[in-house]
Amino acid sequence: MDDDVRRVRDETDIVRLVTEHTQLKKQGVQWMGLCPFHGEKSPSFSVNAEKGVYYCFGCQAKGDAIDFVRETEGLDFAGSVEFLAGKVGLTLRYTDHNEGRSRNRRKEHAECIGRAVDFYHERLLEDPLARSARDYLRSRGYDGDVARRFRIGWAPDEWSELSRHLRMKDDEWVTTGLGGINKRGGQYDFFRARIVFPIFDAQGNAIGFGGRKLPDGEGPKYKNTSDAAEFYSKSEVLYGLHWAKSEAGRTDELVVCEGYTDVIGCHLAGIERAVATCGTVLTPQHARTMGRFASHIVLAFDADGAGQAAAERVYAWEEEFGLRFAVAALPAGADPGDLAENDPDGLRTVIEQARPFLEFRVDRELDRSDLDSAEGRALAVTAAMRLVVEHPDALVRDQYVMRIADRCMVSADEVRRRAETSTRDLAVRGRRVAVDGGGPTTPGHLTPEHQALRLLVHRPDEVTNHLASVLFVDPINQKSYEALRTTPDLHAAMEQAGGAASDLLARLAVDDASEDDPCGVVSRLLFLAAERTAVVLEAEARQAGDLATYQPSISFLRNWVMDLREAVTDFAKVDPLLRWLVNYSEGRVDV
Repeated sequence: MDDDVRRVRDETDIVRLVTEHTQLKKQGVQWMGLCPFHGEKSPSFSVNAEKGVYYCFGCQAKGDAIDFVRETEGLDFAGSVEFLAGKVGLTLRYTDHNEGRSRNRRKEHAECIGRAVDFYHERLLEDPLARSARDYLRSRGYDGDVARRFRIGWAPDEWSELSRHLRMKDDEWVTTGLGGINKRGGQYDFFRARIVFPIFDAQGNAIGFGGRKLPDGEGPKYKNTSDAAEFYSKSEVLYGLHWAKSEAGRTDELVVCEGYTDVIGCHLAGIERAVATCGTVLTPQHARTMGRFASHIVLAFDADGAGQAAAERVYAWEEEFGLRFAVAALPAGADPGDLAENDPDGLRTVIEQARPFLEFRVDRELDRSDLDSAEGRALAVTAAMRLVVEHPDALVRDQYVMRIADRCMVSADEVRRRAETSTRDLAVRGRRVAVDGGGPTTPGHLTPEHQALRLLVHRPDEVTNHLASVLFVDPINQKSYEALRTTPDLHAAMEQAGGAASDLLARLAVDDASEDDPCGVVSRLLFLAAERTAVVLEAEARQAGDLATYQPSISFLRNWVMDLREAVTDFAKVDPLLRWLVNYSEGRVDV
């Protein structure tokens, strides 16, 4: 409910919340630190504790405590409110009772899975029958500390040991994915005689398991929680995301592997931004989730497999979710887990040197081609351009034309002709992506309009009655002013304003207005408005050929312009001009 949302905002200490992710230092009335949303060396992230908002002058990230949780935890709005409510001890009410029940059910589901995590983990560490599992993990370089860090467990080779331990109702037992019901009506465990890797959502709530058999075990190598479980879907889950999200936020990068041990190996090698799909290929849901935490995605799959990934899907995700995919050129036959164990420095190097998705594919094609013969070079050009024409950006495609021409020692025009042939042959749809060459803007000197808005944000009681829309010329400033004038608080104003106006209000909210002179700022705005209006009336008078009619109003404004060149310290002295300008803008002044 809206009242509960407001209570959560009001009672959340945004400084304490932000300091869980980055250090802040007090500077005047603001708190400053390194931005948790992009890498930087000089602090540009500002927090206003009184207003409960933040703004980054580097990447323009902005918002309140709820927005901060959405960005750092990957939650939706309601989930973010629940997250904060839990921190401050508030009980929430829901406008939709079904929504409340669903979220409570999800919480209970996570608690049940969490108890199973504890059970399996304890068995791995203490059960004598788990010795073979412990020996296998040690052979992979995973000692007790690693098992504890990643909560690795062991499922005993019994049909219903977990069931007897948890004593859950049949419907809960099935919907959690922990087991099933046999023909006699008894419960049985889903995982048996396997090392189990608990799977958590982005907030660290247990949602399922991946089970690996031992080398001499029976059945498939890997067995995952079924999609039939109520709150588990392999097309959405990324193993290790709750461990990886912190480093991903700092580096704007996620490394995607195929297996649980690959992720663990990456983390042990210092690559703590690694995640893995859970028994499935990458999906649009995975891409959307990753986009909430990083924009650069490194695929650390088997090299050939990564190179043969469906290009059209990757380029569509780049366009839709603002991602950029690269590929780590792993040694033939190696996976990240093996490389982390045998050559961790080498793993770090191939991740750091990951190449853009198309570059990797083109180079792989050319590397395995015969470039020593004219026939081989001709075939290589055709094969490489079949990959290039799949890219939707003409500028990118043309740069690869030059790259291929140089390596194959043919003319760029001939490569382009082959590209046209490849385009027809492959029936590539003419998708185009706009190339944005602009970077983030940086805050400059505040204009009088910005100063007035900043006062309206921080000290509204002092200026509200002395401002009007007619004083603002810039459309964004006008929109910001109207939002502040017609809404009850800053958060509502930012929501109503939207876009660039919302960005402006967010930036002004973390600016220090303690030394601003309200009367001086308003006087400056009035000076500019009077000058502006006088110029308009003078032009109209010339066009009408009737200076006498316009002269009284022009003289009135010019006198004010002269008077306002000197400092004014009393609003009462300038309010008559404000009233005149408002009446003029509303057509209530005859000229």
